[in-house]
Amino acid sequence: MQRKPSTKRLPVKAPAKASRPPAAGREAQAFGEVVGLIQSARARALQAVNTELIDLYWRVGEIISRKLSVAFWGEGVVDRLAGFIARHHPDIKGFTRASLFRMRQFYETYRADKKVAPLVRQLSWTHNLLILSKSKRAEEREFYLRLVIREKWGKRELERQLNGALFERTILSPPKLSPVVRELHPVAETVFKDTYLLDFLNLPEVHSEADLHAGLVANLKKFLVELGRDFCFVGEQYLLQVGGRDFRVDLVFYHRALQSLVAFDLKVGEFEPEHLGKMEFYLEALDRDVRKPHERPSIGALLCATKDNEVVEYALSRAVSPALVAEYQAVLPDKKLLQQKLHEFYQLAAPATKAKGTKP
Repeated sequence: MQRKPSTKRLPVKAPAKASRPPAAGREAQAFGEVVGLIQSARARALQAVNTELIDLYWRVGEIISRKLSVAFWGEGVVDRLAGFIARHHPDIKGFTRASLFRMRQFYETYRADKKVAPLVRQLSWTHNLLILSKSKRAEEREFYLRLVIREKWGKRELERQLNGALFERTILSPPKLSPVVRELHPVAETVFKDTYLLDFLNLPEVHSEADLHAGLVANLKKFLVELGRDFCFVGEQYLLQVGGRDFRVDLVFYHRALQSLVAFDLKVGEFEPEHLGKMEFYLEALDRDVRKPHERPSIGALLCATKDNEVVEYALSRAVSPALVAEYQAVLPDKKLLQQKLHEFYQLAAPATKAKGTKP
């Protein structure tokens, strides 16, 4: 027998309601503003506490300095002061003999420098002690104070840069930029370095470009700190298609202040002038096909194991694109040697400075 078709009606599905975020998600959205206010207030409170603490150490250092300078106190009285605080106020920490003398040194170092004195209040006591103990010159202290504020370095990064002689390297070897970079990006000299310290890669003495590239990608966060706060990562082995061919740039970044793409080409050997030709091709492709209308012309950075500065100067002097040549160092430099070179540099500069200031 032939079965009759069923007349039973299938249930009609109700129209789907607009999906709503779960309750937890709705609360996060609703309460996010309040949490943001709390976090901002906490940050301001911590900064206020830090400023007050630095002011306290400044005032204690001032009292000790002033009274010692007029022989109101003898040197031994600082020991007695530290002992008095420890005995009668055990809840007050951080005022040992050594700490009190550091407060005196802190005050005496910066008291006459109206330009730098406000900067110390923006840093923690730990940061200030590191700069104070490891910097020999007033200009060196100012250099690190301003960099820590700008780059927001933690204690470890500041210590690394001090040990890596960043100040000495910056004074002795300013960045090697083409004239086009200086023309298009006048502040580029404060953004780029002549030598980038890549000790965190732990590269063997003999390594390939693939090793260098893989190490930088694996340690991208540390490399960004070494480059500077305004660098943002765009891509690695960045694809550029020109004609029917594919080309790849090792690393591409964006610099917020310069409003420019920055292409890095890695070389484990010595810089050769022909490297610039390839970089100029990359920059042309980036500017034509990748750069956005509001962005400024792209910059090319050749990062080499070694370079002859005279060869670099000749090669860059007529470069038609904004490019620079820098070295990388896989191990910490010899700081004592750099300090000696810096001392000689200042000695050579001193006679010229005196002669300039001499009246005819």
